[in-house]
Amino acid sequence: MLILTRKQGEAFLLGEDIEISIAEINGDRVRIAINAPKDVKILRKELKDAGELNKESAISVSSEETLFNITNLTEKFKEKNKKTT
Repeated sequence: MLILTRKQGEAFLLGEDIEISIAEINGDRVRIAINAPKDVKILRKELKDAGELNKESAISVSSEETLFNITNLTEKFKEKNKKTT
């Protein structure tokens, strides 16, 4: 991990075409300006983490629902077979 110290108005580059500059410092908050090509995806980490957590939850719920549905179908199939025999 690289840690940089920058003052308001200073910037640094990531590669050749991404510039990150310190736009404003106000107390414990820092406003960062990012100049990058349109094809570069920029996403706050907490949003990415929340999205991954939601995806994991959806997969888990989906798996539980699938298991529940399979169990119900199996029971219904057994009941139907008992009635026909």
